[in-house]
Amino acid sequence: MEIAPPELDSILKGTPQLQRAYLVGGCVRDALLGHPGKDFDVEVFGVGYDELARALSKYGRTDLVGRSFGVVKLTTGGEHTYDFTIPRKDSKVAPGHKGFNIEFDPNITPQDAASRRDFTINSIMYDPRSREVLDFFGGKTDLQNRVLRHTSDAFTEDPLRVLRGMQFVARFNLTPAPETLKLCREISHHHGQLAPERVREEWFKWAAKSVIPSAGLKFLLDTHWIGHYPELKACVNTPQEPEWHPEGDVFVHTGHCCDALTRLPEWQAEDEESRIAHMLAILAHDFGKPQTTRNELKDGRMRITSPGHDEVGAELAKLFMDRINVPLAIQDRVVPLVRNHLFHFQNITDRGVRRLAKRLEPENIEALALIMTADAMGRPPRPPEVPEYIGRLLEKAHELQVRKKPAPPILMGRHLIESGMQPGEEFGRILHAAYEAQLEGTFADLPGALEWLKTQRP
Repeated sequence: MEIAPPELDSILKGTPQLQRAYLVGGCVRDALLGHPGKDFDVEVFGVGYDELARALSKYGRTDLVGRSFGVVKLTTGGEHTYDFTIPRKDSKVAPGHKGFNIEFDPNITPQDAASRRDFTINSIMYDPRSREVLDFFGGKTDLQNRVLRHTSDAFTEDPLRVLRGMQFVARFNLTPAPETLKLCREISHHHGQLAPERVREEWFKWAAKSVIPSAGLKFLLDTHWIGHYPELKACVNTPQEPEWHPEGDVFVHTGHCCDALTRLPEWQAEDEESRIAHMLAILAHDFGKPQTTRNELKDGRMRITSPGHDEVGAELAKLFMDRINVPLAIQDRVVPLVRNHLFHFQNITDRGVRRLAKRLEPENIEALALIMTADAMGRPPRPPEVPEYIGRLLEKAHELQVRKKPAPPILMGRHLIESGMQPGEEFGRILHAAYEAQLEGTFADLPGALEWLKTQRP
């Protein structure tokens, strides 16, 4: 089995200081799964940090910013940046993600180094010289059986590993070992020690790379870590109308919707930021139901309803995203999708669709259709069909040329000047009113806009 790309393989075999270097972690795991490698980590034994940096410098630019962690980043003329690390022993000496005493030991054995890794599937090493897989903790068997198991008791030293477990089970369709779930529950109270940016990174991996995202959500439930995300926990046991939602409660529905989104070719083809934004939107789309669910007489019978959960959910989505440190640029994409995910209950009119396109900015109607599709498909045993109303919405948006963005303003400042107006505060008022009139359908072209303008001037 070959894991390293030819460039890295040449470096490993042609550098005396790397004669005890092994590929480790995700690149080995992914190779065993048959996935192409992107990130390559190399652990180097028997060499000090400065000696390692000097040896690598002849191959390209070496970045020593990871010195305190024993990391040398090598960037060559090829397509990869490689991380070379010196094995270390981390001892927990204080709370928080910085509360470690780090000791580098180039003479540590590969087995001892592997024991410090989070999960057995990530503790597998690969010797590029002998092409031998070094598996000290049964990682290959766990990978074949799709089991997520912690490698050793050192797991508890970094509680972030629980969130890594969340995204691993979702990405690789793994079943967590009972003893690992138990250990995760025992360290749940350490969640507050995690740096917000590290929490965000794991949630983003879940959002962008999941194959079965519901498995990650269930992992949070089974480890009791869901309690750190109250907007999500509240969905558990929140009932839904069985006729409309035969799949179960809001939490179950949310998991099905997230899974449905990953199966849509449109989501799979998106860039990473869009996949993250849209997965967070479908995750949060029903956050408002726990606060709004009630029994009411509808269609001649008592039903479970959640009126206004779209508006409430938009505010709760903000709270959740603040909690996991989501940048505002992504939040601004998620919130309007949550707020408008029930648009199909309205009549699809020219006016309504034009205004919808404007409300969704910086998102668009195509993205909303994606969220609405995943929502509709997350209701097994109902068949996963694209509802007819989504087709009608997209057709109308195409007709109005607002599928990807709202209609541009017809009346511009230059038109006001050409009509004899002088720039000033009144410009802004008139241009805003003109765009509102355009969305309402008062006019649809420049001649109509100029006629409308005459009604706004004394």
